[in-house]
Amino acid sequence: MYICICNAIRETDLRQAALSSGGDAEATYATLGKRPNCGQCLGKAGEIINQERALASCENVAV
Repeated sequence: MYICICNAIRETDLRQAALSSGGDAEATYATLGKRPNCGQCLGKAGEIINQERALASCENVAV
């Protein structure tokens, strides 16, 4: 599913980038070589980024 139509950023790409970026949605977009255009996606992108990081931290604790 596309999260950012302006930049053609897919959810899977965003989730992968979330693990290599420590910042907010805009910083995560930057790791993909993109930047927000209209900004309508930033709320949902932030939720996905937080979910992915929380999941990764739970996996690290469970190991």
